[in-house]
Amino acid sequence: MSNKEGSGGFRKRKHDNFPHNQRREGKDVNSSSPVMLAFKSFQQELDARHDKYERLVKLSRDITVESKRTIFLLHRITSAPDMEEILTESEIKLDAVRQKILQVAQELSGEDMHQFHRAITTGLQEYVEAVTFQHFIKTRSLVSMDEINKQLIFTTEDNGKENNTPPSDSQDKQLGTWRLKITPVDYLLGVADLTGELMRVCINSVGNGDIDTPFEVSQFLRQVYDGFSFIGNTGPYEVSKKLYTLKQSLAKVENACYALKVRGSEIPKHMLADVFSVKTEMIDQEDGIS
Repeated sequence: MSNKEGSGGFRKRKHDNFPHNQRREGKDVNSSSPVMLAFKSFQQELDARHDKYERLVKLSRDITVESKRTIFLLHRITSAPDMEEILTESEIKLDAVRQKILQVAQELSGEDMHQFHRAITTGLQEYVEAVTFQHFIKTRSLVSMDEINKQLIFTTEDNGKENNTPPSDSQDKQLGTWRLKITPVDYLLGVADLTGELMRVCINSVGNGDIDTPFEVSQFLRQVYDGFSFIGNTGPYEVSKKLYTLKQSLAKVENACYALKVRGSEIPKHMLADVFSVKTEMIDQEDGIS
């Protein structure tokens, strides 16, 4: 016990080596010293960077919400006769999303994008998903990353009333444009999420009596899956993680096409959706067991 008390009291005796008045002298620091001035500038820089990060997180959240609303709108095409009207409305919504992306580009002007990438990656992935979904409905093809980036080059005329961060005079004179480039990882993750939306389009179209769409979606998803298979485990962790979900979506679509091809003539059109929903649940249960 005496040894423990001695070891426990060592800290007290160690502090007692420094008189109380000497320890307090360290608080009286000259605020105009070069060291204090340097640390004050560091504090201001870190505070400004933190505030910028929080603004980007908020913008990314707004981009995510508006992109999801665009995707929900595009799903109405399978049951709505006015396809062109919905596509026009979706384009208006995507233009509003690009105005948010313009604000992100202005926030990142003169900054290293990769330092703030984590704050905006979720919104950019959702935007890629919405744009690729709309492009597939129009052309039955996949829009390239370069074509998406071309839409994210903004001039000073695109600086609408929504933008709360007007450009400075130096930016206006030197640059005149703002741009935000979608990274390859964000593009791949957005395309991987697109496959889930296409799977829903396939099942919904069957329920509406559309027999051609499932086969078009199946062929497209097979090409996307083959492309992701080339990446394999060599790509980023997030991409390889999405590969499993992509494989599930492809299996559900191929199962629907198989039922249409083999048993399509036996099952009435109004019952096809019920048959596919039951088989989809069976696939989900098998995946959960495995």
